[in-house]
Amino acid sequence: MSSLTAEATLPTAPTETADPVIRLEKVSVRYRLPRERISSVKDYAIRRLKRQIQYDEFWALRDLSLEVRRGETLGIIGRNGAGKSTLLKVVARVLRPTRGRVRVRGRVAPLLELGAGFDDELTGRDNVFLNGTILGFSQADMESRFDRIVDFAGVREFIDLPLRTYSTGMAARLGFAIATDEPAQVLLLDEVLSVGDEEFQRKSAARMAELRQQGDAILMVSHSLESVRTLCHRVAWLERGELRALGTPEEVIAEYKNQSAGAPQH
Repeated sequence: MSSLTAEATLPTAPTETADPVIRLEKVSVRYRLPRERISSVKDYAIRRLKRQIQYDEFWALRDLSLEVRRGETLGIIGRNGAGKSTLLKVVARVLRPTRGRVRVRGRVAPLLELGAGFDDELTGRDNVFLNGTILGFSQADMESRFDRIVDFAGVREFIDLPLRTYSTGMAARLGFAIATDEPAQVLLLDEVLSVGDEEFQRKSAARMAELRQQGDAILMVSHSLESVRTLCHRVAWLERGELRALGTPEEVIAEYKNQSAGAPQH
């Protein structure tokens, strides 16, 4: 059982008239994968000039339409390869959709994967400023926020050591602390809350509640169904890039569990 108890963290749903902060309209993302292994850039260039490269198409997302309102947390669930991380990257503008339209209002703070935006050879201190720059903050902004970020992450005694000496949980806490120190309008979380001890999970749940109250929209991917159940207003279930179900956490998670129980194991 997760330390994020339903009684302590269940969010208050925003009103249905709240403004959409994220809107996806029939979004599709197609990847083209070479059928044969290409050993080098030179080999690729030659084959392409001779039109000898054959591709297989893989649709990571298919005609996906979603809205996330101001102050809402939407959980995204599904098996590996369902398109969850691709969805976050589209919202973060890391990927452009092959078809459809994505509208995002306000600044986006993405935590798309552990270690993204970090340099393992730099110290924790240097990485705070590096990551802040990536998120669009000035040096002065990060200097004023530095102590608050380090204290929240609980890495004060390690802050001048190279990041490669940090545990996965320590790096996750630091990344979360940087991304959530100030309201961002849109917060994207990809499996970040599954890493860390109970204290970090409680602190991060409380931080997410504060951001919701200030109007942030949160899009959260997680394999932890209990965290999704306790932290999210609604849940979207993706299956092979398509929206299989959208609704309350209880309804969608129950449907997902029933389908998964009857599915063949891979």
